[in-house]
Amino acid sequence: MKLNLFSGGAAKAVVTGLQAEFEQRHGGTLAASFGAVGTMRDKLLAGEPCDVIILSDALIKELEKQGHVVAGSARPLGRVETGVAVRTGTPPVGVADGAALKGTLAAARGLYVPHLKQSTAGQHIADVLRRLGLDQVLADRIHEYPNGAVAMGELAKTTGDNMVGCTQVTEILYTPGVTLVGELPKEYGLSTVYTAACCSKAGDPARAREFVEALGGGDTLALRKQAGFVV
Repeated sequence: MKLNLFSGGAAKAVVTGLQAEFEQRHGGTLAASFGAVGTMRDKLLAGEPCDVIILSDALIKELEKQGHVVAGSARPLGRVETGVAVRTGTPPVGVADGAALKGTLAAARGLYVPHLKQSTAGQHIADVLRRLGLDQVLADRIHEYPNGAVAMGELAKTTGDNMVGCTQVTEILYTPGVTLVGELPKEYGLSTVYTAACCSKAGDPARAREFVEALGGGDTLALRKQAGFVV
């Protein structure tokens, strides 16, 4: 038995934290794909096999209306903030308020971010840069990747000072070599609820529903908090 799962990168630590126990109990395989939420949605809409999907709550509601996920099957995992990271071992940067954030970003030699159109965090970061008047200033210093996890992995490989990353807090926390400095200041923050649901064309609906229940259930509360979810 194989359970196919598409997920936004923010939930990776929760999914992988449940994987071994789930596979042992069912004697099957959990085949998980992670990426920008827009990319994961597009894979589902393109007809790729998917049993369970984890996206922003807004996208799950949209897919439910369209009939792509089972009505009533959705379970929220919790809320994820968007944060700023630096390579581990380099000095922290200022993000306490809008002025500090603008100074930090303006001074960045490189800004590592997820896809600015396909990812939840990326869309928000693009908007923040516009609001701060830095979108053109930083245009040649922005390093854009398919998702936040890849962006943070690339940030970890950098050398020199003033290298900064911005993505979902959960993706920063599970990536070796980067350190969370803090969440974006309140006036520029983004809080995103992630939700799991069963896909309408699931090959094994019963197991799909069981995994969704496990993802959002009380037994995984500690795991989700540890991963950076606010629940």
